[in-house]
Amino acid sequence: MKFTEMLQQRWDKNNTLLCVGLDPDLKRFPDKFASCRHPYLDFCWEIVQATADTVCAFKPQIAYFASVGAEDQLTELIRRIHSEFPGIPVILDAKRGDIGSTARHYAKEAFERFGADCVTLSPYMGRDSVEPYLEYEDKGAFILCRTSNKGGDDLQMLDCGGKPLYHVVAEKVAEWNTTGQLGLVIGATYPNELKSVRAITPELNFLVPGIGAQGGDVNASVKSGMNAEKTGMIINSSRAILYASQGDDFAQKARFAALRTRDEINKARG
Repeated sequence: MKFTEMLQQRWDKNNTLLCVGLDPDLKRFPDKFASCRHPYLDFCWEIVQATADTVCAFKPQIAYFASVGAEDQLTELIRRIHSEFPGIPVILDAKRGDIGSTARHYAKEAFERFGADCVTLSPYMGRDSVEPYLEYEDKGAFILCRTSNKGGDDLQMLDCGGKPLYHVVAEKVAEWNTTGQLGLVIGATYPNELKSVRAITPELNFLVPGIGAQGGDVNASVKSGMNAEKTGMIINSSRAILYASQGDDFAQKARFAALRTRDEINKARG
């Protein structure tokens, strides 16, 4: 099944736009993981099991695994998600961006080595840096557009002939999206910008980080970013769910946080 088909099924059948980001930080794990052989895998897997029915996708951030040499744990985590929860797509948050010949290897890493269904990419090097990912016809990619961090203003708000650079990015990605595999990353911390991008790209799907620990307004983000079908968004929360508790009840508290966030999103959808 294609990434976009998996996503649409989760939106329609499970009535959820929530994505749980898997950003495992060993310092924040409950004490029981200190003696585990594979703590990143074991922690994330308990989170996945506790929240799977609440999400439209999971989004592991590759740096949290790669920085500690835990890529094998990431591979196994994605394999388990596909095996136990085959309808849930996995978005590898890697933010890659390089020339075509190198991008081809990054695409192979994301889709063949790790087995992800989708990946996040930078648009800075243009269309030919994105094309190798589109050769995997069943996969998807979200392109950085208006990111949730304050420093995004440094470049994304630059004036480009009367419109900000992030609008130019959105328009370019819409042009590149001939196969329907592409979407945009737009932070929940900027609902007005989210609304403006939805107006110029009504057909694209959005990956929306920034709710929860980053303080993005759920109601404003949903109303600004959803499409005509009241879907079209993957709204990510990571730390607020992962670390809802650092006690033995961490998985249960993560589930409660995920349910609460999903329901808040659905209330905003109307």
